[in-house]
Amino acid sequence: LLSSLPAPKWFDGQRSTQNRQGTLAEYCYMLVNLPHKISRCLHVVSFFKVRPDDMNPITDSQIKKPEVFLLPKDAKKNPTAIADYEKNSTSEMALKAGDMVDVVEKSESGWWFCQMKNKRGWVPAAYLEPMDGPDESEEQEPNYAGEQYLVRKSYTAVEEDELTLKEGDTIEVIHKLLDGWWVIRKDETTGYYPSMYLQKSGEPNTSVKSELRNRGAPPRRSTIRNAKSIHKQSRKQISQETYRRNSKKYIQSRRNMKENFQNKANVISKSH
Repeated sequence: LLSSLPAPKWFDGQRSTQNRQGTLAEYCYMLVNLPHKISRCLHVVSFFKVRPDDMNPITDSQIKKPEVFLLPKDAKKNPTAIADYEKNSTSEMALKAGDMVDVVEKSESGWWFCQMKNKRGWVPAAYLEPMDGPDESEEQEPNYAGEQYLVRKSYTAVEEDELTLKEGDTIEVIHKLLDGWWVIRKDETTGYYPSMYLQKSGEPNTSVKSELRNRGAPPRRSTIRNAKSIHKQSRKQISQETYRRNSKKYIQSRRNMKENFQNKANVISKSH
């Protein structure tokens, strides 16, 4: 098996770029000097194959810049505020209220990979808020038709608006939220569930990403005591009652369409 390239994803300066170039050169040298059954295998040949993009490298203007997020400064007024995040593993990053971070990767699980100066690690998205305003503009609109998903890990509800499900259950996702807690529908019941425990129906069964395998579901914004937005305008919240009401309307309309189709089919069959 080929060893993975020892180069994590993050944004840094020229010095780090040069260091990564050295790491890449060393890795490639080691790779091509392995036994022929490895160094000349299809995977390695494909890895070194020249592609059109290689002949036209991207310019600085095309490079995606990191997004800047800010923890609410008002949380500093309360020494018990849990807007100060204490990391629970070596792969996470501790933060203090008011710290400014660069978001390198946004995972749908609700864990975001961030860096701040010489620190980097995973942070719950619920602790972060963009400087330029509420972040609901990045979230998808509710889809009451629902997408079929399978539960890959059981979870027992802690809050009243969460659902308790067991592995193997089939559900419908109706709203994907940035903090990794999606609104799902089981029969006619709706509630929040950790997205990292779900897998889209029809996709091959894959385990949780390695960097998240030993981590639990991220905290929700509603569970962070004294968390306060740094903006005058707060994020728009959809109540569970609205989710349920719209879901019931959709389910009923779907039933009506099914009944109408069945009635038409019966009429046609009788006429023949």
